[in-house]
Amino acid sequence: MQPMKKTYYGVTLGILMVKSHFRRFHGDIGHAGTWSFPVQYRIVADAVPSRMTEMHNVSLLEPFKAAAQELIEAGVDGITTTCGFLSIHQRELADFCSVPVATSALLQVPMVERIIPSNKKVGILTYSGDALTGRYLEAAGVAADTPVVGMPPTSEFVRSIRDGDDSVPFEVLREEVLATAGTLMTRHPDIGAIVSECTNLTPFSADIAQRFRVPVFDAVTMVNCFHAALKPQRFVQD
Repeated sequence: MQPMKKTYYGVTLGILMVKSHFRRFHGDIGHAGTWSFPVQYRIVADAVPSRMTEMHNVSLLEPFKAAAQELIEAGVDGITTTCGFLSIHQRELADFCSVPVATSALLQVPMVERIIPSNKKVGILTYSGDALTGRYLEAAGVAADTPVVGMPPTSEFVRSIRDGDDSVPFEVLREEVLATAGTLMTRHPDIGAIVSECTNLTPFSADIAQRFRVPVFDAVTMVNCFHAALKPQRFVQD
């Protein structure tokens, strides 16, 4: 098979971005400084935050396919996204793309369930607890009865993303996220690990793990693992 011609080289991972204007802090998938390897972004113009939790009603599959194809033709070897709700299109995008696709941090839930004791549960933190049900979970292999808690609709976290407000201080968001993680742990004291659906929660994962003493899996843990598989480390032999 003749290798595909590339426009750029040395970029293994392509990231499909929601068109947003809120602040992306270090640790967010949309902050290039988060990664120890180069990434290539592509903004999907039709994908604004207000539409991302409505993909079961209004499909954004075609715009995401087109953007993924642009990244592939330009030179990437794998595709991921900046919104965990794209789990709903995991199968379709994986079937469409000629390179592997990892749409959502939720894909880690089945694995995490198997690395914690059987009497413990995986809990999910999400942007919207009301929306993260049904097809979004099923498409990622997540059981319908998995504990899910969303950020409060009245929180600055949700408002800043929805309204594109980049002025909310990190500490304000941090305290809101920790409070929501606390709600998850209080409602479900048998939780043995947390998976954060929302890619904007990743800057706070270390604080969550430190306070509640459970492992936290998020978009960064998924993408780092994904990239390591796409480009395995070569070990020099003695």
